[in-house]
Amino acid sequence: MSAPHPEILQWIDAQSAAMTERLIEWANINTGSMNVAGLDRLRAILRREFESIGGTATEIELAPLEWMDGRGEITRAPVGKALSVVKRPQAPLRIFLCIHMDTVYKKDHPFQTCTRIDADTLQGPGVADAKGGIVVMLAALGALEQYPLASRIGWEVLLNPDEEIGSQSSAPLLLAAAGRNRWGLLFEPATADGALIDRRKGSGGFTIVVRGRSAHAGRDFAQGRNAVVAASRLALALHDLNAELDGVTVNVGKIEGGGPANVVPDLAIVRFNVRTTEPADAGRVAQRIAQLLEEANKQDGITTQFHGGLHSPPKIPDARCRELMALIDACGNELNLPIHWKPSGGACDGNKLLAAGLPNVDTLGPCGGNLHSPREFVRLSSLAERAKLAALVLLKLAAGGGEAKV
Repeated sequence: MSAPHPEILQWIDAQSAAMTERLIEWANINTGSMNVAGLDRLRAILRREFESIGGTATEIELAPLEWMDGRGEITRAPVGKALSVVKRPQAPLRIFLCIHMDTVYKKDHPFQTCTRIDADTLQGPGVADAKGGIVVMLAALGALEQYPLASRIGWEVLLNPDEEIGSQSSAPLLLAAAGRNRWGLLFEPATADGALIDRRKGSGGFTIVVRGRSAHAGRDFAQGRNAVVAASRLALALHDLNAELDGVTVNVGKIEGGGPANVVPDLAIVRFNVRTTEPADAGRVAQRIAQLLEEANKQDGITTQFHGGLHSPPKIPDARCRELMALIDACGNELNLPIHWKPSGGACDGNKLLAAGLPNVDTLGPCGGNLHSPREFVRLSSLAERAKLAALVLLKLAAGGGEAKV
């Protein structure tokens, strides 16, 4: 089978060295989710890159992140701006392309720079998740813009700064984009073996503040009400939900509280994550957590305060998602790149977008692994490989007049 659109594929191949250089430059800029200065620096670079292919860029202020702090109080902190880039919004077909700028590596994390492991392997913070995805997206759009069919597609790019902390601040932008676009292409990394993700679990982060009554541990021990003990009991009860609720994972990640050992502690905080498999799981989890809190509040002198929620529902492909997946399969075959799919326990912005009605595939980025660790790596040859795949998908969508025809 002859290669489709050979001139476009050759153009992408010619960009391979530049794609690697971009990735190293961008990954060497720390963009931990709360490092606003680093995110500002990268966003300025990315704005110029996307404007160079004719996009109209807008930087969008986001609401501050809210969370429960170690004192049991709601606190707020600024997040970076989002970058929106739009071209041909009046075109017959509108496609939303999205990936995040932030990483899990804080600005004081020891993993800060890239290292070439071998000719095809680059190790570095965010090289796969997800700065490699930005590189792939930019190359795919650059290739599209070389072709006359580009006039049929109006594309909208969103680069958000807070996906690794749940996209709390950028969620309104995602939901708005879902309402005005036909298809969604997201550039989270493919797996190390090249698989794309078809199904994802839902996810949510929760905090429970437990308050008791402080007292002298020697003179007035009986007058105290130990918040740390109550929080520990609550943590064990939450953990036991793993055996009770099929398809649900509850991970108690942290208990904070207490102080000097001669003081009965009056404050403790339990932080936990919940993963769900089916939409109905959310109601079951909410009901059981409410029951556990009710039981905790029955203890003399103990009160609880609950914060958080399931911010990403499960992503279960519907018929339109499967239509898009079939198109990607066909494009992979034309490129002699067999596509295989697997489920993931991780959530991403694709969960939110599908829940808002936008069919999407969310792992069109490069192949990599060891995500969220100092061993994160990307396969450099997959940058051009996946850019060709995404570019061909865009061209096929343009040729199909809005339907994912193969």
